[in-house]
Amino acid sequence: MSTTTHITDHPAGQALPPEYTLDHLDHLESEAIHIFREVAGEFERPVILFSGGKDSVVMVHLALKAFAPAPLPFSLLHVDTGHNFPEVLDYRDATVERLGVRLVVASVQDYIDDGRLRERADGTRNPLQTVPLLDAIEQGRFDAVFGGGRRDEEKARAKERVFSLRDAFGAWDPRRQRPELWELYNGRHTAGEHVRVFPLSNWTELDVWRYIARERIALPEIYYAHEREVFQRDGMWLTPGEWGGPRAGEQPETRLVRYRTVGDMSCTGAVDSDALDVETVIREVAASRLTERGATRADDRLSEAAMEDRKRQGYF
Repeated sequence: MSTTTHITDHPAGQALPPEYTLDHLDHLESEAIHIFREVAGEFERPVILFSGGKDSVVMVHLALKAFAPAPLPFSLLHVDTGHNFPEVLDYRDATVERLGVRLVVASVQDYIDDGRLRERADGTRNPLQTVPLLDAIEQGRFDAVFGGGRRDEEKARAKERVFSLRDAFGAWDPRRQRPELWELYNGRHTAGEHVRVFPLSNWTELDVWRYIARERIALPEIYYAHEREVFQRDGMWLTPGEWGGPRAGEQPETRLVRYRTVGDMSCTGAVDSDALDVETVIREVAASRLTERGATRADDRLSEAAMEDRKRQGYF
């Protein structure tokens, strides 16, 4: 025999209030905002890594939401390789001016000029970012550093916690990472240590683009299809430049391309694309079977453990 329970809390004829639900992007946004607020409460001098790339742009957007209507309570930090795309640097500077925030720039070129770093034979400077980054963290006394890394990007990043403890040398040891059950984040660290924080850990590339579309976030035009002079090296379309390309036999040609990720020009490849707006980019990303780093980042191809090796040395 079954029984039926009737709810009679509402007077007859009165409509029930609409059910309040959160969709997938709402959940991701809520989690990221919670992380920003948690860091603001636990740490003294947090900083956001900001290059003008899509993930760092989304991070800043989320941080602004977390503390609105107050201004952004964090400085921004960019490790400039000297081989960054001009369009992205212009976007970075315009954003800093619009928000009225402090930007700290750690320049790889300065380290090369005074002999603290040596240019690599392959011309790429991404692996050279670690020392300027660690020096900037130490000089700024930053105890928490927000990064836009996501677990879907690469195997080593899939091992990261949201709060990733780094030792006094900036090194990452997967065995020292704390459990984060029930979204409880442990920011304890000793003098000289700091914590890398990844608010977008649980996002995918597709989530990022859908959020950009929903929030109408402006990005550098390099992320959308445009005609560009490129040449092919190791299966990737690279942009010519003073960094060392093209070499003999590498013939430049003009193609319709866009960038899925942006970094050092020497190791960031473009993809053939006719995606002129955010909606067509979303369809393109949804159909892709390669992550943006797997498809377009030469520095991750140096070895099977290239990213993990750099992270252990202090890189993001």
